[in-house]
Amino acid sequence: MTRRHALAAIALLAAALPAGMARATTCPLTIEANDLMQFNTPRLMLGADCSEVELTLHHVGKQPAAVMGHNWVLVRSGDVAPVANAGLRAGRAQNFQPSGDARIIAATPLVGGGETTTVRFSTAALKSGESYAFFCSTPGHSVTMRGALAISAAAGQLAAQVPR
Repeated sequence: MTRRHALAAIALLAAALPAGMARATTCPLTIEANDLMQFNTPRLMLGADCSEVELTLHHVGKQPAAVMGHNWVLVRSGDVAPVANAGLRAGRAQNFQPSGDARIIAATPLVGGGETTTVRFSTAALKSGESYAFFCSTPGHSVTMRGALAISAAAGQLAAQVPR
């Protein structure tokens, strides 16, 4: 079977799926962190049709991770302080994230200036109308480096990139 025939067969199979069956939609989000302990946006919005998220964190500063490392951690809003405190005990070797902590929905490793990291996660556990927060779990950073992730009732990804 040629590549063109294989692609045509896949397209036919996809078209034959029942109309009500949801297709996976991966929604990309991008956020920046800097040497001033700031994210470039206080809010990220996902469309209701997003079944998976691919979040990319760019550290646009110059300081290395050992001096000004940042990560991105997603939790329910009420879990920010307890997860940040547990991260302090976990230490830098674990990216200031307690190993196996079920309160963490998604997280990136620490990155330093000029570095980028990406995390992919399912939205299956996210509920429309529930409050979610993202923050940097490096000790002391969560005070200023935090924001909200919301799910839009309307279909389509609406990534809000509002500078601080």
